Amino acid sequence: MPTMALSHFETAFLFALMTSVVLGVVTKKTDRERVRYGLQTFGYFMLALFGLGWLMYFGHG
Repeated sequence: MPTMALSHFETAFLFALMTSVVLGVVTKKTDRERVRYGLQTFGYFMLALFGLGWLMYFGHG
């Protein structure tokens, strides 16, 4: 069985992408609202990912 070797960033990126798609689909009624909400939540996930990454970087400094 093939295995995938993903970095922490790649795994977090995939999690953010999949979670944003699901949240957009199940929480909004129109396609426009779904796309907008999905992109918005993906942006929030990425902002949190980079923000926490820098916080940990400076915390270990």
